[in-house]
Amino acid sequence: MFKKIPGTKDILPSETIFWQKIEAVARNVFSFYNYAEIRTPIMEDAKLFNRTLGQTSEIIKKQMFLIQNQEDTYALRPEGTAAIVRSYLENNLDKTTGFAKFYYIGPMFRLERPQKGRLRQFQHIGCEAIGAQDATLDIEIIALADQLLKSLKIQDYKIKINSLGCSKDKEKFTQALKKELNVKASQFCPDCQERLKSNTLRVLDCKKATCQEILAALGPRQEHLCADCAAHFQIVKTGLTALKINFEISPQLVRGLDYYNRTVFEITHPNLGSQDAIGAGGRYNNLVQELGGPDLGGMGFAFGVERLILAAKTFTQEISQKKLVYLITLGASAKIAGLEILARLRQAGISSDTDYLNKSLKGAMRAANDAGANFVLILGDDELKKNSIMLKDMLQSTQKEIAQSNLIEELKC
Repeated sequence: MFKKIPGTKDILPSETIFWQKIEAVARNVFSFYNYAEIRTPIMEDAKLFNRTLGQTSEIIKKQMFLIQNQEDTYALRPEGTAAIVRSYLENNLDKTTGFAKFYYIGPMFRLERPQKGRLRQFQHIGCEAIGAQDATLDIEIIALADQLLKSLKIQDYKIKINSLGCSKDKEKFTQALKKELNVKASQFCPDCQERLKSNTLRVLDCKKATCQEILAALGPRQEHLCADCAAHFQIVKTGLTALKINFEISPQLVRGLDYYNRTVFEITHPNLGSQDAIGAGGRYNNLVQELGGPDLGGMGFAFGVERLILAAKTFTQEISQKKLVYLITLGASAKIAGLEILARLRQAGISSDTDYLNKSLKGAMRAANDAGANFVLILGDDELKKNSIMLKDMLQSTQKEIAQSNLIEELKC
C-alpha cells in the first residue's frame, strides 16, 4: 500500500468545507480592497529565488525543492512574492497597468522537518500591491490582514510591526548588531553562530530558547533608521492607531527574506505553539528593480491556511454542512421516477443524493443520517399513485406527506 509523502496531507471531504469557506471569505475581503486574483505556475526558474530570497536564507540553503533536467534547474515555489513580481514584469504590467493589486491562493513547498502547522506542501493565501512606496499602502495591507482575521472570527492574535529601514539603514543595523552579538557568539545555537557570520539579522528570527534569552536582553532597535524611514514608520503607526488596529512594536522582528525593507509585520496566535506565526509580510522596495524592472515599491503578506484553521476554532465550529436532501426510493418504478425528482431538485439549486446500493429502508435511512442529510424523501408505489412524496425533517424528527408539485417550495422555506 502506498502512503503519502512525509510532510504532505490529504485534505478529506470532511475538512475541505473549512478550506473552501476560508478561501471564500478571503476572496470576499480582497474584493473589498480591489485586489484581483493572479495564478502563477508552481514551478519557477530556481535562479529567481536564489536572487531574491538571499543565498544565506534558510529557504535557499535547506528548503528548496529542486527539479533538475539536462539544462535547467527549476524550483517548486517556496513563497509567492518573487513569482508574482516576475509575472508583473514579464507581462509588462509595469508599463500597461502601473500600480497593481493582486491576491493569490495556492500551494507552496519547503523541504523542512514537518511539525504542527508546518508541512512540506502547504497552502498560502496572500496579496501583493506593486507600484507604490507610500506609507498609507502599508497601513492598508496590515488593515486588510486584520480584516481577514476578523472575518474568520479569529481572536487573541497579535500584530507585531517593525521597520528595517532602507538598504543603508539595514546595513548600519546589521553591523551594530553583529558587533554586539559577537561578544556572546559561543552562547548561541550552532545555526545562529553560522548566521552571525553570514546573515546576522537572521539571528533575531531564531526560535530556540537559549538564543531567545540572549536576544531578550537587547534594547530597543530604532536608532538605525534614517529621517525618511523614521517618518515613514511614524505614518504607519499613526494610521493603524487611527483605524483602531491593535499592534505592538517588535524591535527584533526582521523576517527571514533578504528582499524586505522598511515596514515588516508578523501576526501570531497562541494556538500554534512555538511556531506561532499565522501570517506575515512587509515592504520590498528594491525587489522590482532587482528583477530588472523600474524603481517601484511593493508590499504584501501571506497567511498559511493550515495555520488559519488551527486558529479559527470558533469559525470552523460554526460552519454547517450545506442543506442536503436524501431521496429513498422503494421499488423499480420509484427508482426511475426518483431520477426526475433529483433532476428537479438540483436544477432548483438544492443539493440532493440518493441510495445507489439498493439498501433496505432502514439501511437507506442510516446512509442518509451518515451523509448529514437535513431532509429525507421517501418515494414508493403508494406515493407514486397519489403523485405525492413523504418528507422527513431529520432535525425535527417529523414527517409529512406532500404533493410532489409543492416539493421545491417546501424545501426552500
